[in-house]
Amino acid sequence: MTTAYDVPARELIAQVSKKLQGETAMTPPEWSRYVRTGVSKENPPETKDWWHTRCASILRKLYINKYMGIERLRAEYGGKRDRGSKPNKAKQGSGAIVRKALQQLEAAGYVTKMKGKGRSLTPKGVKFLDNTSYEVKKSLIEAIPALKKY
Repeated sequence: MTTAYDVPARELIAQVSKKLQGETAMTPPEWSRYVRTGVSKENPPETKDWWHTRCASILRKLYINKYMGIERLRAEYGGKRDRGSKPNKAKQGSGAIVRKALQQLEAAGYVTKMKGKGRSLTPKGVKFLDNTSYEVKKSLIEAIPALKKY
């Protein structure tokens, strides 16, 4: 059985992002076109489908880490804040983006709350990522014939 551990993260996130674009519960909020993703960024994201990519990335992080809270996810998506002539400091990413993405993933049925631990994947979410991982691995094997023996 192929899991999210068996395929490269970039290809998996791209494929999951494409699938999430077809979900009715996964619509970017109106403010997502103008918002920066954290204090370490100067401009909003340039790609149009960045919202679905972030949601796919959150799903993968929950798969790898079993459960995560909003504060830990904010730290994962943070960066270095430019403080002028003073040394840079690590700052967290946007909490509104993480919260809204998790709410949409809950509405789609992929994520659930665990009291005292944060959010975790539901069996539907695990199945969704495993099936997508299988599709990614299959497409990689077709693209690179030398991998067929593995």
